[in-house]
Amino acid sequence: MTEPGALVLVGTPIGNLGDLSPRAIEALGEADVIAAEDTRRTRALLTHAGIAGGARVRAVHAHNEQESAAAVVADVRNGKRVAYVTDAGMPGISDPGSRLVRACLDAGLAVEVVPGPSAALSALVLSGFATERFVFEGFLPRRGRERAERVAEISADTRTTVLFESPRRVAATLAELREQCGPLREIAVARELTKRFEDVWRGTLGDTDDLLGAGTPRGEHVIVVSPLPEMPEANHEEVEAHVRAALAEGLSARDAAVRVGRDLGVPRRRAYEIAIALRTRG
Repeated sequence: MTEPGALVLVGTPIGNLGDLSPRAIEALGEADVIAAEDTRRTRALLTHAGIAGGARVRAVHAHNEQESAAAVVADVRNGKRVAYVTDAGMPGISDPGSRLVRACLDAGLAVEVVPGPSAALSALVLSGFATERFVFEGFLPRRGRERAERVAEISADTRTTVLFESPRRVAATLAELREQCGPLREIAVARELTKRFEDVWRGTLGDTDDLLGAGTPRGEHVIVVSPLPEMPEANHEEVEAHVRAALAEGLSARDAAVRVGRDLGVPRRRAYEIAIALRTRG
């Protein structure tokens, strides 16, 4: 009996080729079409796994995913099994894939998954922070208001936060996190996961200069930020005293609110309103 057509998302190794599962090898070997983020890397992976049929590989990446979705839908509708793989890890997680899934589901077609390695989950469990509740931020916006707002949200989140960063921007991101979260906030930074020189650095944001050193970092980094510690609710007098001290140092009402909100664990709007009231009273 011939299996019906389906889009099959296949997780691939994030560094160690030994993590390619037997089920993933089976799915790739049986696929009629293999859609790949990078055809060269995928052909090398197929060769490693002893899978023939490199001609079945088709390029589907971030720049052509929307246009390629129609061809994938047509293949699946015609009974073909289309396996989709990205360069590393699970398709759709900070990688292309989600548009293909949506297109197939909207067309009433089957979507399957062959789970595989995940840099985000690997770093999370290695961090030592709470895993009961966490949020995955992926890559932060590169600049502007949206980036600033996202970093501010991370600083106030009571869940563990996992995010990705490139070696070129990791220093700037850690500096922004330090400014918003404070130097005592605990973090873990994972590099080269599953590879020979796998490394997980654990410490506080105030100590990250020791992590980066003088050289240029290499490889994608996974940053895990510990949850905002629960603090007893500060009363009005305590908040006002901290705001007053911050204003006396020359901080603006906004910056005073940011610092007091971080230090006392109170909503920044509350601290900002107190700062404005103090300024009005002179």
